[in-house]
Amino acid sequence: MSANERVAYINGEFLPESRALLSFRDAGFIYGDAVFDTARTFKGKIFRLEEHLDRLMHSLSYTRIDAGVSKDELRAVTEELVERNRHLLEPDQDYWVSQRISRGLMVVDGEPVGHDGATVVVECTPLPLKARAPMFRDGIDAVIAPLKRVPPEALSPNAKINNYMNAMLAQREVTAVRPGGWALQLDMNGNLAEGIGANFFVVVDGTVVTPTTEFILPGVSRAVAIELCHDLGIPVEERDVSLHTAAVAEEAFFTSTSLCLCPLRSLNGRTYAGNPGPVTKRLMEGFSKLVGMDYVEQYLANLREDAGADTGF
Repeated sequence: MSANERVAYINGEFLPESRALLSFRDAGFIYGDAVFDTARTFKGKIFRLEEHLDRLMHSLSYTRIDAGVSKDELRAVTEELVERNRHLLEPDQDYWVSQRISRGLMVVDGEPVGHDGATVVVECTPLPLKARAPMFRDGIDAVIAPLKRVPPEALSPNAKINNYMNAMLAQREVTAVRPGGWALQLDMNGNLAEGIGANFFVVVDGTVVTPTTEFILPGVSRAVAIELCHDLGIPVEERDVSLHTAAVAEEAFFTSTSLCLCPLRSLNGRTYAGNPGPVTKRLMEGFSKLVGMDYVEQYLANLREDAGADTGF
């Protein structure tokens, strides 16, 4: 095993990533029949792993996938994986850390079973700090996507499921007309739902407002932002966010595992005041204090002239 290659965990083994291979008959590949969750590290330490694993277990329960491993086992494997890969982190770099679980192999009648049960993968990837650094310098330009969020009557948005086609197509539609824009989807009622891989917040008359969890994935970083509002004495409400509300808001921001909390510069070309605005700035500072490092500076330190906008998940 090369000391210069990251390792991943797959079905009970730690393997070099180049050898951590999945079958093309895996249900996650064939049908998107899989769930996942992703945390991130700060100074190499995983942040809120328990909350991410709780959400993963809920996703497994909703999709009726038997992982064949317990939450405690997944925690231990995840922590060991990060330790095994820690030496490959460059200074001031951090990891995305993901657990990915599919229903397993789709076995054809009479064919031998290569692996019985779920496919369990745990892996880590360096955060795209250079690509996303301009977002912290300039703010994110959000664009309302033509494709609405899949309604809960069809598929619960509260489960983190591998099939991201709805989100991927929404982002591609936005990129086609606004390169570098970050797609923001509406729910079926025409209210703002969530960004691609990110939760959406606005600040209206000093009050932070974010959509309820009926039509969105309740992000761990979203919960942190709400907690910080309570801790800092900033009014916060969970309710429908109409297009009008977003248009009259003074500030707006996204939360996500990688971004933590990042200001929006504009929505559909309408510019928000400040970058970040005063309320967003307080929350960003509170987030940095909570995680024990200036995550904004971590991004800004990676600025480079050829860094392009990245709207991956």
